[in-house]
Amino acid sequence: MPTRLLLEEGHDVTVFYANSNIAPRGEYEKRLRELERYAASQGFEVIEGAFDPEAWEREVAPIAEAVERGEAAREERCRACYRLRLEEAAAAAAEGGYDALASTLAVSPYQLSDVLHEELDRACGAVGVAPHFEDYRPSYDEATRISRELGMYRQNYCGCRFSVKEAEETRARIKAERAAAKAERAAERAAEEEARREHAAEKRAYADERARRRAILKELRQR
Repeated sequence: MPTRLLLEEGHDVTVFYANSNIAPRGEYEKRLRELERYAASQGFEVIEGAFDPEAWEREVAPIAEAVERGEAAREERCRACYRLRLEEAAAAAAEGGYDALASTLAVSPYQLSDVLHEELDRACGAVGVAPHFEDYRPSYDEATRISRELGMYRQNYCGCRFSVKEAEETRARIKAERAAAKAERAAERAAEEEARREHAAEKRAYADERARRRAILKELRQR
């Protein structure tokens, strides 16, 4: 996980929880409580930013709605979301006297890594904080394994109300693909079984014919 890697690199870690994008409020709270529980076990501090869904709706939702209508790419929606939250985090880092800012989003293969990097650089440059970006996606499997071993709550969508629909569509697509693959494997097994039955029937027919011919020859010899 990024926090483990950062600690191993010798950094002091404080987590700034800036997630005004998360909906509904209960989901926001659930993720925050899980983060605080994990942070307490690892010995680092969590600072909660302002939960301001109105700001997210004002700054990001119009772009997201344009994406829904096909007027922009998903990249623009996510860029606006990254920008809002990283600006908040960078301002907090500058005010708190922190040397650098990183993002836990860098571990997720579902995030737009290049866009995240660009927005981190931009937000940090505006307030004089060093951006610390590293592609942690190779550690995603490890992060998943650790979270499962610890019994941590694992969300099944990114956070915003638009990602709920996307996650549902993705799960439905994966389910359909798995069902189709299962049906295809079943059809292949059925075809193989039918081929085996036909082959066995041909062998039996061949054996029966040979037996019939031997019986005829035996009868002829006995005459």
